[in-house]
Amino acid sequence: MPGFVLLVRSRGDGDPTMRLGITVTKKIGGAVVRNRMKRRFRALARDLLPSEGAVGADHVLIGRAGGVERDYALLRSELARALSKLRK
Repeated sequence: MPGFVLLVRSRGDGDPTMRLGITVTKKIGGAVVRNRMKRRFRALARDLLPSEGAVGADHVLIGRAGGVERDYALLRSELARALSKLRK
């Protein structure tokens, strides 16, 4: 099971900008843990969204338990796989 849930919704307003939202609940851990997870998600988004994200859509990453302990390369491959499924 991936360390996140990815939700994507096309805005349909003609603006090609990709937007990102990140949410991590208190169930995941304290503020330090949640902020670490958000930093990792922002780094992943900077890395992958410009080339593989949906143009003109809102992307929301929801943190799951175990996402903080996951290897960054594994999280990156999971997000790349999720975005590739989105393009199909």
